[in-house]
Order: sequence, then structure tokens, then C-alpha cells
Amino acid sequence: MKKEKAQLIFKLAFSKKNWGAKYDRLEHYKRFQNLKKIIKDLVNQKWILVQHKPNYTNISLNPRYKKEIVEFIETNLPEVKGMIK
Repeated sequence: MKKEKAQLIFKLAFSKKNWGAKYDRLEHYKRFQNLKKIIKDLVNQKWILVQHKPNYTNISLNPRYKKEIVEFIETNLPEVKGMIK
């Protein structure tokens, strides 16, 4: 599950650049099998910011933990090392 978690975070950080006030809908990440558990873990670590709207839920990476998030991605997905600044 760590690899799946790293892939989700990488998608938010690199492809979408969702840091801080830039949110993306949770429904865009349905392909991740353990999505609810991953989001719950990341919220507990305070790495993800969640914004609940009436019709959908938004997520974004917490910029306060950028260093830890990047280290986690590079540890679990070595092929993307150095791609996130």
C-alpha cells in the first residue's frame, strides 16, 4: 500500500501540482483501490488537506510537510527521484 500511497501523492505533487490552496476532486483518483484508507492515513499524518463541499470532496497536499512528502515519494518510487522540487 505504500507504493499506491506514493503514487497518489506523486500524482498530486508532480502532475497536478496540488499544494496548499490548489485542490483537486477526490473522484479523479478512483483508480486507487484503497483510496479511502490512503486518504485517512494521509489526513492523520497531516500531509493532505481535505475540503468538503456539498457535492464533492477536494484534496490537496500540505506545503508544511513538503520535505517529508518528497522524501516519502522518492523512497517508495525511486524512478521519479529528483522530479519534484
